[in-house]
Amino acid sequence: MKKEKGREDGAVQALESKIIDIKNPNALAMFIERFIFTFKETYSSENSSVIILCIGTDRSTGDCLGPLVGYKLGSMLRWPNVFIYGTLENPVHAKNLQNTIDVIKSNYRRPFIIAVDACLGNYERVGCIIVDKGPIVPGAGVNKKLPKVGDMYIIGIVNVGGFAEYLILQNTRLGLVMNMADIISKGMYLSFSKLAESFALLK
Repeated sequence: MKKEKGREDGAVQALESKIIDIKNPNALAMFIERFIFTFKETYSSENSSVIILCIGTDRSTGDCLGPLVGYKLGSMLRWPNVFIYGTLENPVHAKNLQNTIDVIKSNYRRPFIIAVDACLGNYERVGCIIVDKGPIVPGAGVNKKLPKVGDMYIIGIVNVGGFAEYLILQNTRLGLVMNMADIISKGMYLSFSKLAESFALLK
């Protein structure tokens, strides 16, 4: 039993290391540390470019995290091999996600895709950002069947899930989403600035 408890505690600690609560005064520094760790763990020298795929729509407060991040990052990024898909002006959402993925795959050789999206979760996790490796499944929280995407992902838990998801997304506080978008966009910019010292792709 002690061995199983140890495994459980280890799993909880591993999950906690991926979660950044935006109310924490050190949230930005924690995001940068987690982003850099995940990027180094996942990125391959065979990748030819970095694609930041910001998923969501500006027509829903809770689902506009991705477009807001894309919008904010657009004025910050200065690396020739880093590209943004999904902004307030040109959002990537359920209706055009597959087409956008097809365009990315046809235009870039072995792109490294960072997926950014909002999601619903438990009450105690609202206001938390999760950074991890692997793909996400956009739209799963609102029962949409969309393709998996991403070599690593960043998701922001914007509200509580479990009932009337569309209504909940529409009634999510914009201030919370804006604060998340600020941390994610600033955190990614500062992370890339540090990563550029050792990754030729970012020079």
